[in-house]
Amino acid sequence: MAETSDGAVYAPVGKPAPVVKPGEFVFSAAGLYHGHIYGMCNGLIEAGGVLKSYYDPNPAYMKSFAARFPAAKPAVSEEEVLDDGAVQLVAGACMTSERCALGMRVMSAGKDYFTDKAPLTTLEQLAEARSKVKKTGRKYAVYYSERIHVESAVFAGQLVEQGAIGRVLQVVGFGPHRLGAAGRPDWFFVKKNYGGILCDIGSHNIDQILHYTGARDGKVAHSQIANYNHPQYPELDDFGDCQIVLDNNATGYFRVDWFTPDGLQMWGDGRLFILGTEGFIEQRKYMNLGLKGQGGGHVFLANGKEECYYHVEGKVGFPYFGQLILDCLNRTENAMTQEHAFKAAELALIAQRDAHVLETSGNG
Repeated sequence: MAETSDGAVYAPVGKPAPVVKPGEFVFSAAGLYHGHIYGMCNGLIEAGGVLKSYYDPNPAYMKSFAARFPAAKPAVSEEEVLDDGAVQLVAGACMTSERCALGMRVMSAGKDYFTDKAPLTTLEQLAEARSKVKKTGRKYAVYYSERIHVESAVFAGQLVEQGAIGRVLQVVGFGPHRLGAAGRPDWFFVKKNYGGILCDIGSHNIDQILHYTGARDGKVAHSQIANYNHPQYPELDDFGDCQIVLDNNATGYFRVDWFTPDGLQMWGDGRLFILGTEGFIEQRKYMNLGLKGQGGGHVFLANGKEECYYHVEGKVGFPYFGQLILDCLNRTENAMTQEHAFKAAELALIAQRDAHVLETSGNG
């Protein structure tokens, strides 16, 4: 069962759906700061991967990881992980600004890399990552969890692919999160380390905008950020939004923030709306407001034929992880193309770089 109060340790658990035989795909973890590493490893294990080892220089992170995955072996160094010829992929969720550098080391060691989002924090890092992928032929996969590890998001994608709402015209997403400042490390509040709210949380939303519209590129029409209510953390963006025009003339808009109130049952009431020429879809990803005990996975559909409600939690699964394993083995791109993973990051970085900074009464 996934943790519901804190998005930083939200790790969905699905049903095992192995795509390989035991031992056919071996992976390790390095860089264990963010709790998303648990979801990343859960997904790969459920798809048949074998988690061999793990490493982080922080003993507390090693201890927490060991409690979640007692069958894996603690490594004494990152080098031990990278030098292991049996390891085919390394998953990592270290400090955001260090994720690219870890990826360079992983790919230099001849392994595929699976990183938490945001996958990097600067356009310079992005250029370096693109170059390294081209040079080595390795994968720089990204855990855009709010789509690939959420059953309502997976199911909505299937409806779109089936033509349930016609051609997608617009995607609108809302990604509120609970800050939980007391549990965050100091670096989380330093912009060069976390990249800014549009780079960080926003990358989830841009991934979804590109995916559901079927676009390959886009332009940031407008973006803005603010620190409305956290003057004690002057480099924190606690609010951001962005509008994007895609290369197929569809549009996307998203809002992200750190204002989830303590009284809410979930760390964030994530929602997403997809408008098509023949209908629309709404996702209530993690909860139904005011209705405790229902869990997540709520999908609403209306089109020319019907009006439907689907509760898909526990029914759809997470096919991304099996597809990623097979992509690594077969050198294909069925889970997510490399260019899509990088394009979502690129547009998030541009949105952050060009964002208008709102003057606020609290901090302005």
